[in-house]
Amino acid sequence: MTQADRPSIRPGIRLQWEAVQNAYVLLYPEGMVKLNTSAAEILRRCDGLRSVDEIVSDLESAFNRNGLQPEIEHFLQLARAQGWLSAAQS
Repeated sequence: MTQADRPSIRPGIRLQWEAVQNAYVLLYPEGMVKLNTSAAEILRRCDGLRSVDEIVSDLESAFNRNGLQPEIEHFLQLARAQGWLSAAQS
């Protein structure tokens, strides 16, 4: 995944808040994944419209932190390897 790619949650997978879990989860035919806060914040921005750079910028602004790019890119790579994300080329 490049910085210009626009990641989105793959069809058949749904990101939603689960009150019982008190967390965001990914629901898919094989099961469910409970997400930690950081993963949820990243995936909530994976709408297919924003580039990786825009996601990083938005998160750094929202949490008033710099230098998050390596961690976010690493998570996005892991999420893609798990089959949770696809990425459109810009």
